[in-house]
Amino acid sequence: MFHPPHPELYRDQLRAFLREDWGTQDWTTATVPDHPMTARVVAKADLVVAGLPMAMEVLALVCGGIRTDLPVVEGQRVPVGTEVMRIRGSAHGLLQAERVMLNLLQRLSGTATLTRKFVEAVAGTGVRILDTRKTTPGLKLLEKYAVRCGGGLNHRLTLGDGVLLKENHLAAAGSIRAAVEAARRVAPNLVKIEVEVETLGQLKACLDLPDVDGVLLDNMPLEQMREAVALRDRSGRRLFLEASGNITLERARDVADTGVDFLSVGALTHSAPAADLSLRMD
Repeated sequence: MFHPPHPELYRDQLRAFLREDWGTQDWTTATVPDHPMTARVVAKADLVVAGLPMAMEVLALVCGGIRTDLPVVEGQRVPVGTEVMRIRGSAHGLLQAERVMLNLLQRLSGTATLTRKFVEAVAGTGVRILDTRKTTPGLKLLEKYAVRCGGGLNHRLTLGDGVLLKENHLAAAGSIRAAVEAARRVAPNLVKIEVEVETLGQLKACLDLPDVDGVLLDNMPLEQMREAVALRDRSGRRLFLEASGNITLERARDVADTGVDFLSVGALTHSAPAADLSLRMD
């Protein structure tokens, strides 16, 4: 069971999406009579479902009398032709909600579907799939929810969820040690500190700093990642290693087999193709 974010956290965004779609006047819907109708949302490809609570919220915002029935659950993989939602309501309400509702379902299901493919690619290795902050402005909360529906984990939802010292932070601080020591001074002890490194020398510097909880291995070749894992293991430190950069489906298993703990994949939220769903009114 996936716990979606509370609608109060994204309801205003849905209202904005609807205003953006409607413009000043929906002339097309006004041409048809407004009477009760039934509609079905159908998967037109194999996919992992995500976004049903958001779709229902769109419907409620457009027409409070719309009723929904959900034959499937969030995170469920369904084959082409599966009904994922049945809707009963006014013709005008269905027509005015259709595009925004489908856009959200298609985008979020696309993210969940791609995430599931990565999760399956590394199955049995113990490696977990992480998302990144490379999200669509305004959709971060929902896209990261879709990642969870697909079986992945969220990295940081906001900058307040942890410290990740990347190359620009290290350059501004002057060194890894200076950056880590400054981070520990300003961040509570419960906040984890992670450092992005590009070389084994930088990793060794992190291993010498007790306040470092994890290291992000940025764009390292496979052999270098294996060496990084061996260095970590020989050190006796329990810090986690996260591989990032050019993590494609084709490479995911090979990267996981190096012994890292996490694979972070920006494509889950910035490049996932929309899943194919359509609404048909009976």
